[in-house]
Amino acid sequence: MSDHLTKIVKDGEKARALAREAVAAGGVIAFLTDTFYGLGADPFNPVALRAIFRLKGRDEGKPILVIASDMEAASRLMVERTPLFDLFSARFWPGPLTLIVRARQDVPEELTAGTGTVGIRVPATEAVRALARACGGLLTATSANPSGSEPARTAEMVRSYFPTGLALIVDGGSAQLDLPSTVLDVSRHDAPSVIREGAVSRGEIETALRSEDEAS
Repeated sequence: MSDHLTKIVKDGEKARALAREAVAAGGVIAFLTDTFYGLGADPFNPVALRAIFRLKGRDEGKPILVIASDMEAASRLMVERTPLFDLFSARFWPGPLTLIVRARQDVPEELTAGTGTVGIRVPATEAVRALARACGGLLTATSANPSGSEPARTAEMVRSYFPTGLALIVDGGSAQLDLPSTVLDVSRHDAPSVIREGAVSRGEIETALRSEDEAS
């Protein structure tokens, strides 16, 4: 039975090469983000995105968050960089703040759930950015757990949730944060909206806004 379990490979050059091959082939991997373990796939591949929904047992009516290796990669998903996007990305990226922006037309509906927007972040951890870079610069990062279950903090916990169905689990060690990323909607020009408070507090967001107001 153990021979058929999803393979766990310690993060490094070999794991990243295997991840690149798996993602390019339309597979789903699991990896440690800057918060918890996430399920990674090509965000432009609708088949891979639907596989994530099947794995999680989740309704396709919910959008999937994405991590980017850098700003250039993030821009491939966005229509525009609003002043609010520039403010918060400059202040909190790389870091555990997911910014919701207007999505380009070629971004699959499976990713946006028909909202016309997409959530992106550049992770704080260089190893995570390197993995994303190896896989083309962008990876989905929805939590690696069945819907309603506790987020996976280790590679073994991911495998306990998904003994099969993943192409690979990249073992990046244990999750160091106790909170998921904060999700902030900056898709409009008027005001940001906190969708989920997490590792970046609401107070930190308000402080950033006040600093900008005082500077202008």
